[in-house]
Amino acid sequence: MKATFGGGCFWCTEVIFQNTKGVNTVLPGYMGGKNDNPTYKEVCNGDTEHVEVVQLDFDPTLVDFKDLLAVFFKTHDPTTLNRQGNDVGTQYRSVVFFHDEQQQEEATNFIAALSKEGVFENPIVTAVEPAVTFWEAEDYHHDYFNQNPGNPFCAAVIAPKLHKFLKSNGSL
Repeated sequence: MKATFGGGCFWCTEVIFQNTKGVNTVLPGYMGGKNDNPTYKEVCNGDTEHVEVVQLDFDPTLVDFKDLLAVFFKTHDPTTLNRQGNDVGTQYRSVVFFHDEQQQEEATNFIAALSKEGVFENPIVTAVEPAVTFWEAEDYHHDYFNQNPGNPFCAAVIAPKLHKFLKSNGSL
């Protein structure tokens, strides 16, 4: 099955889901924009209305969509509009792109439950939208963290986020 999430920089979200049991593949890419075959530069300029996303292929017998939602909401800030940390722009907005009515319902209910429980200090701004064409990112974005561990962004931002995730999931 497929799931598609936009939670800021796809380098950050890719490595989190690569380390999630039941996720078979994670592809970085773009969704939700107006141009065909967008490039990273066009998306980062904010000219295309695309969101940086990861598209997952997952085994629902090992991990269900609600579990993936839990990982998604645990590993990014769903309360900042068009922003994740220092990354600012509509390409970094928080969004769940659903692939069927069940995913739409589960995402909407999950957000409602988080809001009701007051999990976050500020209101959740994560959008729930139908999945449209997924445009796979350029090759150099694939497996970015694992291929570039010495990159300053990877070391300063992604590594601590991954460490925290692995520690909380008992993987460390």
